[in-house]
Amino acid sequence: MRGARPGVTAVIPCYRYGRYLDAAVGAVLGQEDVDAHVIIVDDASPDDSLAVARRIAAADDRVAVIAHERNAGHIATYNDGLAAVTTEFVTLVSADDLVAPGALGRAARLMLAEPTVGMVYGRPLEFVDAGAQDDAEPVPTPAEHAGRTTWTVWRGHEWIALACWRGRSFILSPEVVMRTAAMRQVGPYNPELPHSGDLEYWLRTAARWDVARVNGPVQAMYRVHAANMHLTEFAGMTEDLRHRALAFRTLSSPAVREAVPQGDTLVARAERAIAREALLLAQRELDRGGDPDAASELYRVAGEVRRSSLRRRRGRGVVRSLRRVQQGARPGLAHRSAESARRQLDRVRWTLWRHVGLS
Repeated sequence: MRGARPGVTAVIPCYRYGRYLDAAVGAVLGQEDVDAHVIIVDDASPDDSLAVARRIAAADDRVAVIAHERNAGHIATYNDGLAAVTTEFVTLVSADDLVAPGALGRAARLMLAEPTVGMVYGRPLEFVDAGAQDDAEPVPTPAEHAGRTTWTVWRGHEWIALACWRGRSFILSPEVVMRTAAMRQVGPYNPELPHSGDLEYWLRTAARWDVARVNGPVQAMYRVHAANMHLTEFAGMTEDLRHRALAFRTLSSPAVREAVPQGDTLVARAERAIAREALLLAQRELDRGGDPDAASELYRVAGEVRRSSLRRRRGRGVVRSLRRVQQGARPGLAHRSAESARRQLDRVRWTLWRHVGLS
């Protein structure tokens, strides 16, 4: 970058996470190649989070604090912080997550070079919260560069089509940096989608702007808590699948239809993918000798999202497997082998996602 450093504001919503604020704010203000600012929005935390936030702000005039008198929920907290941004670029970072060294500069350089890009993401690095379990990991300290730094740019509609084909988001959250002009055009987070607001917001952004990814270095560190570790288990995926379907349906809403005329087709594609995933997870639960009730719930979710999926081969296969379990049958060698092969495929997809941002 030549000339003045671009301004980037990190909006940090906080509710009872005051113990993480020093690290979260320090990771932003330590970015040397941008003019970094922080807005902490405390959502009426009952602990000392607001006092911690005000202490940090008193020590550095680059930090501002917005304090809610009453708890408003995380969507309102996001929107209040984003509305106060005045810099050219913005990122929304949870108080318990961390921006990686150099991440904001890499994202800003990309958007300065590519004027049609409204949103940049990258590689997140997960780590287990120190209070989550006995074998918790320390906070990672990734090198600023992990091999060669490159970037990929997708036309917004291309990225939406890929997301719908997989029926999932390719982004965790803290690794996203947006152009503030794009954020203003897209508007606030949707309060009606508290559990899938991020995905819905990125779809709305991609409807009007191109999407890019920084490849190579880690862009953010995502803290995994005991409360959300269950999402790695099949049984914990039911609500995630339901809320994903709601997020994708925004593509057929009046607000997005003008920018994405093929929205209905894309929604149908996403619903098929989500239903297919629900049925696959149900089959995997049964093949590994897991909970048949969890498999039944996943089967019901598939029907809620796309009723016709239950009549297809995979839906009929789950019904047959449930009947065998109800009759006392246990998974045989073929079932266990199939599940083992699927786990290997999961590792391949994980590696692909880490390197190229899609899976």
